[in-house]
Amino acid sequence: MNPPTIATQKGALSDYLAAERTFLAWIRTGLAFMGFGFVVARFGLFLKELQFGQRAAPVQSYGLSLWFGTALILIGVAVNIFAGARHARMIRELDRGEIARPSAHVVVIAVFLALLGLAMAIYLFSIRNSAHSQSGSSKETFMSLSKDNGIIDKPGNHSVDETVERLKGILQAKGVTLFALVDHSGEAEKVGIKMPPTKLLIFGNPKAGTPLMLAAPSIAIDLPLKILVWEDAFGKVWTSYNSPTYLQQRHGLPPELLQNIAIVETLAAKAGE
Repeated sequence: MNPPTIATQKGALSDYLAAERTFLAWIRTGLAFMGFGFVVARFGLFLKELQFGQRAAPVQSYGLSLWFGTALILIGVAVNIFAGARHARMIRELDRGEIARPSAHVVVIAVFLALLGLAMAIYLFSIRNSAHSQSGSSKETFMSLSKDNGIIDKPGNHSVDETVERLKGILQAKGVTLFALVDHSGEAEKVGIKMPPTKLLIFGNPKAGTPLMLAAPSIAIDLPLKILVWEDAFGKVWTSYNSPTYLQQRHGLPPELLQNIAIVETLAAKAGE
């Protein structure tokens, strides 16, 4: 029997090295599955954080992300176990001088990854449409809430500070007294609590307010008038105030005195322009 030639030895060595490279590639694939699964699982929590604190928008359930991500992590573990077993089998075949045949699992995993990418694209697209739908209907949702609690929320085009300055200028021009400006977010910051910019303007005119209190003394609870300027979790600025119609119905004001408090609607509209 002739001893193995150098070429044969080199060929055998290249087979072992190729098997090792294949094994490492499978390990990387398994790790990629586990890492991607973790990202998907955390993605649902990230979406919940985005929606947390959004007024009038119910927080959706993103449990699908958690289960899907966990499944990917388990698949990654299974791929690594499969890679170890397949590598050990291939080494035994090489030791016996057998020709290691490619595994059909490669095609299966490639098809699975393609389906996975398609499923994630559909999932993200559906979430995007849902977010746009909620954003587009937020104003209508807020307005519908005003029918229940008397609060009207109007979207603004300026920052909280800019809106406040605009309101102060309008009040001064109309001769309306600004009794107080309460910086809720500023006070929260003093005690170490982070809060989106939120400021409350308290204003009025005795010539307009006194007849109201004479006709319905209980309205003194809601006077002076107030406008709240605040920023939501998405950076959108809103101007909120008590509906004049709601105040009229709550305190039984005569219809002819409604104009005395209707100024709040004009102020909010001009401040948000």
